[in-house]
Amino acid sequence: MSLRLARVTALSSLPGLVHGFGQRAGPGQQTREETLEAVRAAVAENGRLLLLRQVHGTAVAQAPWEETPEADAALATDPGFLVGIATADCLPVFLVDPRRRAVAAVHAGWRGTAGRIVTRAVEALVAGGSRPADLVAALGPGIGACCYEVGDELRAAFGPEADAFFRPGPGGRPHLDVRAANARQLEEVGVRPERTHDVEHCTSCRADLYYSYRRDGPATGRMISFVGFGG
Repeated sequence: MSLRLARVTALSSLPGLVHGFGQRAGPGQQTREETLEAVRAAVAENGRLLLLRQVHGTAVAQAPWEETPEADAALATDPGFLVGIATADCLPVFLVDPRRRAVAAVHAGWRGTAGRIVTRAVEALVAGGSRPADLVAALGPGIGACCYEVGDELRAAFGPEADAFFRPGPGGRPHLDVRAANARQLEEVGVRPERTHDVEHCTSCRADLYYSYRRDGPATGRMISFVGFGG
């Protein structure tokens, strides 16, 4: 099985950093196990891939681990550990501290975004000695506001800032911009906007490149994205 990845130039230029936002391997559907094995094989020479049991919460796990933790963000501060997340519409976010050679991978669906999961990940990096202004962030492929129709009840979860992230949809129901919400939260916690980069692909629009839960249903595949400094 071939592995296709989207990469961010600003991250590729950092010495020793290994990263990739997963894409589907081709027009067919690969099983989640096939995808996982392909990613593990691709990164094996750089380190050990560690994944989470994602629960749409705001817990942050620190690598390494043996028992898979329930969390939606993962930190790695030692070389040779690559932290990864699986998505099929939710937004994958990477945070990299080139000075400390520390990284975080974040799984940001609407629940995690409303709970400010990226803020929790930045705070965990800062607790270990990172400075927010040093961080480089990358927002990967996720469902765009063009396709993410939601109910009005979600507005309450985003509090007084909600109007900035919801827009009217063609069917009369609101559409949520998860990418804009996470970008705003990163800026509010001190990550400089010019150091935040985007892979602005909508997973629902791009059936040629991505699986999409919203488009294809719960049986669809998953993309695996990963980041870390090689050992």
